[in-house]
Amino acid sequence: MIAIAVDFGTSNTVVSILEPDTQTPKSLRFSAISRLFRLRTSKGDQEIPVVPTLVFVKSQEQYLIGEQVRSQRLGLTQPDRLFKAFKRDLAADFQPPSRQIDAASYSAAAVSEQFLQQIWQQVLLQIQPEQVIFTVPVGAFERYLDWFREVGSRLGVAEVHLVDESTAAALGYAVQRPGSLVLVIDFGGGTLDLSLVRTVAAQGNAIAGKKQAAIRAEVLAKADAYVGGEDIDQWIVEDYLRQIGSSRQAVGAVGWQNLLAIAERLKIRLSGAEAAKEGWLDEESFTSYEIQLSRSQLEEILEACQLLEQLRQAIDETLAIALSKGIAKSDIEQVLLVGGSCLIPAVQQLIVSYFGRQRVRMDKPFEAVAHGALALSQLSSIADYLHHSYAIRLWEPYSKTYSYFPLFAQGAKYPCQCPESLTLQVATDGQREIRLDIGEVAEVAQAEVAYDAQGRMTSAPLRKQETYRSLDTQHDPICVACLNPPGQVGIDRISVQFEVNEQRMLVATVEDLLTGQVLVEKGAIAKLQ
Repeated sequence: MIAIAVDFGTSNTVVSILEPDTQTPKSLRFSAISRLFRLRTSKGDQEIPVVPTLVFVKSQEQYLIGEQVRSQRLGLTQPDRLFKAFKRDLAADFQPPSRQIDAASYSAAAVSEQFLQQIWQQVLLQIQPEQVIFTVPVGAFERYLDWFREVGSRLGVAEVHLVDESTAAALGYAVQRPGSLVLVIDFGGGTLDLSLVRTVAAQGNAIAGKKQAAIRAEVLAKADAYVGGEDIDQWIVEDYLRQIGSSRQAVGAVGWQNLLAIAERLKIRLSGAEAAKEGWLDEESFTSYEIQLSRSQLEEILEACQLLEQLRQAIDETLAIALSKGIAKSDIEQVLLVGGSCLIPAVQQLIVSYFGRQRVRMDKPFEAVAHGALALSQLSSIADYLHHSYAIRLWEPYSKTYSYFPLFAQGAKYPCQCPESLTLQVATDGQREIRLDIGEVAEVAQAEVAYDAQGRMTSAPLRKQETYRSLDTQHDPICVACLNPPGQVGIDRISVQFEVNEQRMLVATVEDLLTGQVLVEKGAIAKLQ
């Protein structure tokens, strides 16, 4: 079976296949939409083919993507037709409103699908895949995962699989070494994901008749934060505009996009230089802009905006989970850096301070995720756990607030069963259905940045806010029982037993306490992350 892996990134997207003869991963290059990212590593200079995650709407029938947009600098002259970081918008808690262009509406979901569809057309010119593996952020909610499954089915591919990005990267580095214990820090344009993974040989199994034992991957700890390179570019520009007494509104949409492009280039150049500067002339207003930035200034911005603090907290959270399972920091053999934001010296220095230089590697910052995702076709299984808690949300009319009835706690290994069944009554006489608002509960860190009287950037401690997302994409309560005869107020009517099966599917068994009938036997409610 021909498998293809798609690492749909906020800034760049990588598509990889396994070479038929050697079964080694190879990143595909598409002449029209790929760019070669030149990278210097310990193994020498490399050229990595990536597709810039950009879409430009020329008309309702014509879209340009990837390098077509970047090389022609289309978004810098017509920013209203440029879409970037739409993967991040797609995964966000609150999605931005659709954009109107030429009387047509463009949402993050529609633009993302158009981007992947065009990549898929390029893939089909080279191979005919039977299986596609999409990589997703560690903290992705069910709505985002369901969207990928739907897109995969519309691509017409026989099998669609999902794996979280940092776990895939760990497999990409370590799948050939059973028993390895590795920590992946995947820091890209939109998210920060950490995953501690151990690979073990599955007893009594083999791959396609080969003598080599199949590999089983065990996910031991995860953490994530909603922060990345896109934020850094904005912080650089906002700090510069504050210094010159200007604002985003004052420079306009064209100026803002040009300054963001400058900030991104400066950020990249500071990976190899102590200081950099670059300018831009607004030909309409004849205003000249020049941003000068040093590594120390960039580090001050990262500290003030709490990016480094979020990285520290994510590492501490992962290590705390590992320690609760008897794994010390010293047991981690390798720390693998993935994603463009890991090229920032301040980020690397912080990670080295935790683990020591000998254990930190950055050989495959752009390809590890896609290459590791391909390892799924060689694995016997991945032992994983639930990254979010799951609960039923209840409205309390007297306090006018929501409360939560917990079903499964974060970190629970599946398959698993809710320890107690839930007994429910109807809310009104004659009610024929019982519906429940079932969803995910997670904590999201938020940073607050301000400026003091001297204009210096300051920040308050990170705040963690609880967030809830319904499993149903339409945000309607899920119907768990149809009642015949109708229910009566004050009488226990149904008993519900929830469990998560081996396929990560939330299922429910529902018994009618009045009639004694089993209304639903392990009925599927939703696929869980």
